[in-house]
Amino acid sequence: MSQDKSDAQNSRQIPVELDPETAQGMYINMAMVNHSENEFTLDFIYVQPGGAKAKVRSRMISSAKHTKRLLLALQDSIRKFEMVHGEIDISGPAMPPSKILN
Repeated sequence: MSQDKSDAQNSRQIPVELDPETAQGMYINMAMVNHSENEFTLDFIYVQPGGAKAKVRSRMISSAKHTKRLLLALQDSIRKFEMVHGEIDISGPAMPPSKILN
């Protein structure tokens, strides 16, 4: 495939549907990432402060290529955010995965 055809396919507009329930979003304060040879699994989790359990609110399974594209898009978005709002401070304790209960 020539570069021109590849660029044309990547730049086409695809309508995206967002239903009202999904548009509300879901708060998460933890994520776990696992991978196999071909795909990544991202678990988005809510840990209630002082709670004894954590709940997976959403699981996304994606190809390795798409996951890397997502990483690059997140890096770009964080860079733009920090240019406007200052550096995001990630110091302090984080919830270790071993604290998650089934």
